[in-house]
Amino acid sequence: MGPFVTLSVLVCQLFFFVSLLNLKGINGGWLNAHATFYGANQSPATLGGACGYDNTFHAGFGVNTAAVSGALYRGGEACGACYQLMCNYRADPKWCLRRSVITVTTTNFCPPNNNGGWCDPPRHHFDMSMPAFFRIARQGNEGIVPVLYRRVSCTRRGGVRFTLRGQSNFNLVMISNVGGSGDIRAAWVRGARARSWAPLNRNWGANWQSSFDLRNQKLSFKLTLVDGKTLEFFNVVPSTWRFGQTFSSRNQFS
Repeated sequence: MGPFVTLSVLVCQLFFFVSLLNLKGINGGWLNAHATFYGANQSPATLGGACGYDNTFHAGFGVNTAAVSGALYRGGEACGACYQLMCNYRADPKWCLRRSVITVTTTNFCPPNNNGGWCDPPRHHFDMSMPAFFRIARQGNEGIVPVLYRRVSCTRRGGVRFTLRGQSNFNLVMISNVGGSGDIRAAWVRGARARSWAPLNRNWGANWQSSFDLRNQKLSFKLTLVDGKTLEFFNVVPSTWRFGQTFSSRNQFS
């Protein structure tokens, strides 16, 4: 292999690595987007949206949440991811609050209307909760503001939470209050009677499913985030669990 070919291969590998970093937001660079707000008088129970969080307070996110366009939503993988936003004061000094920054959690999907809408691909858009929106924009503006955003690590109180739903051999697990990158790439479950981890499949948003009968046994979980970090949560669910209950672990991603 000649030196020119070797150099070309190295350049291609470097380009791929940099692209991967940008995809994960590790580089911390600010990107351009736009933002609106929704849910003026909605309770937290209505803000979970397409990610399936019943109540954003119970999920550990509070009211600083946002629905994101498809370019950011990634088919539900972005649920739980954190973004830092600031209104672009240089682009819109009339409606932007200067130097105001807020961190929001992705809890919903902003669907495209395929008619030039702000959430149409490939646009990056945040449809924020009203309290979050008016942390960076002036009151009286009910339109669209330009924003700058970047991926940031999620800081959570307490451990990762697991909410069990379903019936008999259909188990649906909502995973919330996830720190670190916040977005889950893969999940596994292991009952006390099992010898190995069984993979969970993403059903929708933050809800993962299995077809095993896991009743009447302690449950452990293993999660891998989009940034590659993995944690195991041993016996976080007691054998006396019932559908509808939520259990909080002692472990958390950093």
